[in-house]
Amino acid sequence: MLYFRCVLCLCFTLFLLSSCSIRKEHALFNAPSDSVTDTIKQVYVVNDQGISDAYYKIKPNDQLAIRNVQNPEFGATGSTNLNGQSYAVTSSNGSGNNVLSYPVEMDGNINLPAIGKVEVSGLTRREAAFKIQDLYKKKLLKDPIIELTIVNLKVTLLGEFSKQGNFLLERDNVSLIDIIGEAGGITKNADPKTLKIIRGDRAHPEIIYVNLNDINSLASKKLILQNEDIIVLQQTKGTALSEKLQSFNNIIQPLLVAVNLAVLIFTVTR
Repeated sequence: MLYFRCVLCLCFTLFLLSSCSIRKEHALFNAPSDSVTDTIKQVYVVNDQGISDAYYKIKPNDQLAIRNVQNPEFGATGSTNLNGQSYAVTSSNGSGNNVLSYPVEMDGNINLPAIGKVEVSGLTRREAAFKIQDLYKKKLLKDPIIELTIVNLKVTLLGEFSKQGNFLLERDNVSLIDIIGEAGGITKNADPKTLKIIRGDRAHPEIIYVNLNDINSLASKKLILQNEDIIVLQQTKGTALSEKLQSFNNIIQPLLVAVNLAVLIFTVTR
């Protein structure tokens, strides 16, 4: 029986020493370079693909939500008559204001009411908004102010954030801190040194490691988020170990009860 208890103690000790591998079991999208998280000071980049454009350029298959903020009737749900032409507007921007979403076709154009096709591919949001605004001013509306949003741009947060999931990039130059704030911050079990951003080609991604403990990390231009970024934050080693210990305890406890019962029976029947 003493031998059995010694074996259990040895197994438990080895279990404690394996905390790094335990946390890795729980981590998402592991990479060989993840070992840098224990020593990283600020921001460390693997497979660096350079600084991306600060302003997103519209591409085919993007979805553009467009409304004229000067005219509530333009872009409102229902039928609107402009120059004798009626059309229905039915989609919503998610904030309670109904606006129409237009797809960017493969030729780079969107097809807008009253003014027809407008080429927007390769333009920033601001450039496209001004272009559409000028066209409506020349052909239809008095002093329009066009608001344009690209509704399909998003990043994905996974791991130790207060809220996980997809978050829309509703404006240019959205930073990592903006999105973390939108997600309600990080959990009490999060390890601030383990945040990583997976960006670009999924076969050979750029991986950006960030130490949130160091305020100097915020100066990095790499933390301006790009469409389809995946942001992952791991739990602390202590949390991972605690969860594993609980699982280990659930297995060992019944076994110890059985051993103690066997010892008691053996003692009583001697």
